[in-house]
Amino acid sequence: MSVDLSFNAESIHSFLRTGWLGRNGKLVFFKEIGSTNDEAAIRAGNGAEEGLVLVADLQNAGKGRRGRVWKGEAGLNTAMSCLLRPDIDPDPASAVTLIMALSCRQAIRKVTGLEALIKWPNDIVANGKKLVGILTEMAVKDGRIDYIVVGTGININQSVFPEEIAGTASSLFLETGERVSRAELTAECVNCFEAYYDIFRRTGSLGDMQDEYNAVCVNNGRQVRVLDPLGSFDGEAQGINERGSLLVRIPDGTVKEVYAGEVSVRGVYGYT
Repeated sequence: MSVDLSFNAESIHSFLRTGWLGRNGKLVFFKEIGSTNDEAAIRAGNGAEEGLVLVADLQNAGKGRRGRVWKGEAGLNTAMSCLLRPDIDPDPASAVTLIMALSCRQAIRKVTGLEALIKWPNDIVANGKKLVGILTEMAVKDGRIDYIVVGTGININQSVFPEEIAGTASSLFLETGERVSRAELTAECVNCFEAYYDIFRRTGSLGDMQDEYNAVCVNNGRQVRVLDPLGSFDGEAQGINERGSLLVRIPDGTVKEVYAGEVSVRGVYGYT
């Protein structure tokens, strides 16, 4: 059966099942844009409401964590950003990254059948290679969150990657051998994110998602290297707690709680 590969606001809407996220004119599609995260932040500063979803066929100035550049190709992948305004302190906000990771992983499973894994805190991987990257940014006002923008880039139908990332990047097409509807996958990520995020807003933690996340976290039980600006260290990953922090047991038996932020985690013997 052929897959409808059309990718625009109408095709995305046809797969959307949300109650508030991306609804009532809050899903905006761009054929090309600098960065969906930057655009969402600008709109947030101008008073845009929670639930705005920006989707782009091509980002020409996409961003990754720690100042990296996220590069995509027109007609093959997807980039999107969701605008949130939770009434919470800044500390739990990093959990939103993990919620989006769970959502993308679930959406990929539903749409393609691929059982991808999560590399804490913000990548989705298959066979040791990256399929999805997530960047969460926020603004704080008077000690409370003004807004959060969670941006997601997904390698969907790309078949060739630049030499410098070919060893660590993959796509759903390369992993499954099938072309994937970008509209369906994008919408399913939004559908899943709303469901998980509503649980987080109600409970204030990842407690109800903790076991599910740990079951699909590729870091669990592996030797990892924590790249912390305050000092890197090695240890064995023990899964996340209800705050979304990664628990790492170091050689002296102490368990350290690693927060997302500017910290990065790598496998001692490779990317994962």
